[in-house]
This record gives sequence, C-alpha cells and structure tokens, in this order.
Amino acid sequence: MGSGQQVAVFGAYGHTGRFVVAELAARGYVPVPSGRNAQALRELAQEHGLEARVASAEDAASLDRALAGAVAVINCAGPFATTTGPVIEAALRAKIPYLDVAAELEANLDTFAHYQERAREAGVVIVPAMAFFGGLGDLLTTAAMGDWTAADEAHIAYALSSWHPTAGTRRSGAVSRERRGDVRLRYRGGQWERRTDAAPTLQWTFPEPMGVREVIGEFTMADVVTVPQHLSIPDVTTYMTVEAVRDVATPDTPAPTAADRSGRSDQTFLVDAVVRSGGVERRATAGGQDIYAVTAPLVAEALERVLTGRTRAVGVASAGEIFDAPDFLHALAPYLALDLHPQDA
Repeated sequence: MGSGQQVAVFGAYGHTGRFVVAELAARGYVPVPSGRNAQALRELAQEHGLEARVASAEDAASLDRALAGAVAVINCAGPFATTTGPVIEAALRAKIPYLDVAAELEANLDTFAHYQERAREAGVVIVPAMAFFGGLGDLLTTAAMGDWTAADEAHIAYALSSWHPTAGTRRSGAVSRERRGDVRLRYRGGQWERRTDAAPTLQWTFPEPMGVREVIGEFTMADVVTVPQHLSIPDVTTYMTVEAVRDVATPDTPAPTAADRSGRSDQTFLVDAVVRSGGVERRATAGGQDIYAVTAPLVAEALERVLTGRTRAVGVASAGEIFDAPDFLHALAPYLALDLHPQDA
C-alpha cells in the first residue's frame, strides 16, 4: 500500500477526481490535490485534511510546484486535449510516473504519438486512459486473448443502465467535436478511417440475463486507441447501448447523483469484450456500478503496480500491455463482477 507516499492529483476537485482522492487515501497514499480552482481545492483539502496546491496547465512552474515531492501524478482534469501535454511534460521534468483517466480519442492518440520515445528514453512510465473507458476494455480484451498472439477482430460492447454525464464529460465531448467536426473515427485494417456517414444501429447479444440489446455500432471510445497499441488486431470496434447514447447526447440530462454513502450513482454497467480469430471466439466480461466511481480503483491499482515494479513496459503503454491483465482484473474483484474464463467457441 501507499505507506504515506505523496501522489499529485491534477483536477482533484472534479467528479472523478474526488473518487480518486478518496481511493488513494484508503490505500495509504497522501493525495496532493491540484488544479486551477483555488476555492474548490481549499474545500477538498479541508474535507480530507490535505495540502492543496493551485496549478494551471498554462503555468509550467505551478505544475512543477504541484508535483514537488510526489512519487507520481494522476491527471483527472479534462478537457484532456489541453491538460495532457503540460502535465506529462511536468512529470517528465520530475521523472515520475504519469497516469490519466482521459476518454478523449484525440488526447490519447496524441500521448502515444508525441511521448513514446521521450518517455522511454527518460525511463518514465506513462499510462493514458487508465479508466473505465480505455483501461477496463483494454484489460478485458487482453484477458480474452489468452494465449493468442493475434486475432482478426476485437469488439467491446457497453451496456449502461443510464448515462448521466458529468460537466467534465460534456466539456471533453465538446472539445472532441471541435477537433473532428462532422467526422467520426473508425479503426479498420490497422488504420484509422475518418467517416461522415451515421454510425450504424445494431443488436448485440450480451451474456445472460441481459441478452440482446440495441446498440450504436462504431461508437468509438478510448479502447479503440489503447488496444491496437499492443495487440495485433486490425479491426477494433466499440458499441454503446442506445439508451446510454440518448442520455449523453441530450443537453438537459442531469449530472450523476449519489445513491450511497460512497457517492456512487445507481448507474450499472456491463462491459463485454469479444475477440475472434479464424471463426473462433473468446470473451471476457465485467459488470459493476458507476462508470466514474470505478475509474478510481482502476487508476489507483495501476499506480500501485507501477510504483511496486509490477509492470512489463516503460514509456507510454496501454493497461493491457504494461500489466498482467487477468491478475489486475482479479485484484478489482471488490468492484467488478468478472467472467475471465473465455472458452473457444
């Protein structure tokens, strides 16, 4: 466990950041809340008895002060298109690991494209998208692969009972739309395609008792960035239940509200990862409560493994590449209902 080590949390006062701060403290770390909003930081720090450090992505010196004495930094501040680069640069200067919870495709693509060589040369670990979107799907896909070294295609389907987006989710989505315009991204034949047609509506057969659900196909999430970085799979597709897409697309859908003492909402989820090769199929699934809350144990477990050397790579790496995927997922058993016993079918 953390043994009192300081971990900087940039964007600590956001919805997901608060879950991350609480999870780190529960694991014995000393979170160092950081971000631009001095009042929100002060209130969070007083609530947990922590030291707050005001910092801005536009002020490199303030980021250096925020990371001073920390053994790692977790970036929870979206839009990640504006925060990822500056916080990674600060982590490289401090020579400490960097992890983030970014779901923005462009931000994650930029991280792999711009920092792979520099991070490897510096011996620094960078783990982007270590969250519900990106990290979890990547770990499930890797676990489903088992002893396969390659597959023809990977499909990751999300069934959310509802999707009440946070303010951060809405801001990140707006930034992504500004960068892409009317174009959507699809990964086919080992390449990214820019498409202007509407994403298809399909049916996905989830494991029982959920069964067949209507989904939006090619609803491209961060997993489509992370999976091909380390797995030889030329076609990677993600899907989302239509009800969840409708919720997140509706401007007046309210933000999530707490349904228990931990602050989790009553939202439930099921993630179904399927890999296929030569007509043979393997599957791994995970279910749980609250996509934002479950991000906290995901990124905290990743941090713990990085700091204790339970890693398989250096530089920029996806969750499934740098960690033992089945072992990592089993460590999250208190938070996830898992089926990691894929059978060839």
